[in-house]
Amino acid sequence: MRAVVGLGTNLGDRMENLRAATAALDLVVHTRVLRRSSVYESKPYGYAQQRDFLNMAVELETELPPEALLGALLGIEAALGRVRQFKNGPRVIDLDLLLADGCTSDTPFLRLPHPGIRERSFVLFPLSELFASGTAYGFSFGATLEACTGEDIFLYGALSE
Repeated sequence: MRAVVGLGTNLGDRMENLRAATAALDLVVHTRVLRRSSVYESKPYGYAQQRDFLNMAVELETELPPEALLGALLGIEAALGRVRQFKNGPRVIDLDLLLADGCTSDTPFLRLPHPGIRERSFVLFPLSELFASGTAYGFSFGATLEACTGEDIFLYGALSE
């Protein structure tokens, strides 16, 4: 199965947080990172009184079912020091399972496709780099991207190894 994970961080050394999370994704059993987007800087979403975020997306190939992959993402967050103080608050790392090829889910634990994809430029811009057609695994986001002004997001650079 292929899947897309969105990454975000606004605490500490943000580029190092993204590097560490990407490296950790490659260590998940039966999983490997296939591609990664550039890094974008964006204004905070939901709670404005915090530092700007760095965001990116990666495409994975995995043998894990989506629920197990989500568990691995939560484990990586915890290992990298994420503490959930309040909704949309500052975080050392945030890993969101955005899409999983051929999978949909609407449970309290997992919603696929991720319900915030079309609302957030910090997800749309990295996603469009990985899927220039505006469609990923049958999920279309191109029209939403075209309507996005991009005023709240800036290309930050590439994540070096």
